[in-house]
Amino acid sequence: MDLSIVIVSYNVKEFLRGAIASVRRSLDVGGLDGEILVVDNDSSDGSAAMVSTEFPEVRLFASPENVGFGRANNLAMKESKGDYILLLNPD
Repeated sequence: MDLSIVIVSYNVKEFLRGAIASVRRSLDVGGLDGEILVVDNDSSDGSAAMVSTEFPEVRLFASPENVGFGRANNLAMKESKGDYILLLNPD
């Protein structure tokens, strides 16, 4: 796998939706073999449910508590499979 894109989310559902859609299009256009990993830091706006429903190919980690930006990135990076990792803010 070429690239792992890690996105940490906290109550930014609409920005997250746009970010995932954009990354998905970019991977397709660029011909890259990639994966998208989202860590949701216990959002109350339905972010995790939106990812599960609208983007089933995304690897979602729904944290039961807000573990912070750094720890959430570390969690996803441990699970990533890409040769390269991109940390992407959804906003």
